[in-house]
Amino acid sequence: MRTGRPLIAAAFAVAVTGLAATPAGASQGGLEVFPATAAPGSTVTVDTTACGAHGMASGDAGAIGAGTFTLAPEEQAADAAGRFTVPASAQPGTYEIVARCSDGTRVTGDLIVSLAQPGAAGAQMPRGHVETGVGGALGPDPVQTAAGVAALAVAAAGGTWLLHRRARGDGI
Repeated sequence: MRTGRPLIAAAFAVAVTGLAATPAGASQGGLEVFPATAAPGSTVTVDTTACGAHGMASGDAGAIGAGTFTLAPEEQAADAAGRFTVPASAQPGTYEIVARCSDGTRVTGDLIVSLAQPGAAGAQMPRGHVETGVGGALGPDPVQTAAGVAALAVAAAGGTWLLHRRARGDGI
């Protein structure tokens, strides 16, 4: 029984339905974040044209711990802008910043927090290993690493033996 094509068709139908269900206001304008990459303690400016020429918006940088801020219309411009400061306690990563216009339109933008500004004097590269849960050859626990290598070797040997028996015609 072949189920590949019906599953692909079903996944495509779900994707198309999801795109059609996106509210029209969510894709308007977008939220521009300046600078796109900032260090803790930096001031970040956001602006959007989604609120109209004289629109106001309420910004939310709670994901990074900066709380709420106001976006107000800029003079002689068709956008609303606001500012917030990246907290000193912010950890490196990508954070979603949200603004909701007074008419209910919601726009988002991403802010990348780094240890230091790219190209800044005294910028340091991260050091140490990453806790991904996957492990590694130079991981912190050599016993677990050895056990993983042994398990892979046993699996490879068993697979090779089964393939060899099948090739000879002995069956499995």
